[in-house]
Amino acid sequence: MNTSLHTLLEHAEAERDAALTALRNAEAAAASAQAQAEQLNTYRTQYQQRWSMQFRQTGTIELLQCYQGFGQRLDQAITQQGHVAAQAQNRVAQARALLLEREQRVAAVKKLIERREQEQRRVADRREQRSTDEAASRAGSASGGREHGVARLAASFM
Repeated sequence: MNTSLHTLLEHAEAERDAALTALRNAEAAAASAQAQAEQLNTYRTQYQQRWSMQFRQTGTIELLQCYQGFGQRLDQAITQQGHVAAQAQNRVAQARALLLEREQRVAAVKKLIERREQEQRRVADRREQRSTDEAASRAGSASGGREHGVARLAASFM
């Protein structure tokens, strides 16, 4: 088989494997970013519950301002982490699309190799058939020539 096609297949498979690794890494990063976003949301909920109970008992203006300031920064962090998680999901989608493209390329190269091998088998089969036909023809000619010579010899004796 053609070595350049096998080299092309190896290259395509290596690219596919790299794309698969990139997808797995992107999925892990997206899962991590999503988990962080969920942790921040959970923390915010707990923080609000804890401080709302504190303000029912007693609270000063300074304490309320501190609570609100921290709550705003926490909301900003949640929003930012939401963006990070969304970007990570976009990278997963891109990595998945690239992997699909690489898998299609591997399949196309394999199909090309398969077609070339089939064509080579057909050519080899045709050569073998031609060779067999020629051998049979030569054998028939040699056999026919002997029979004709024997018939002439027999006719000369008569």
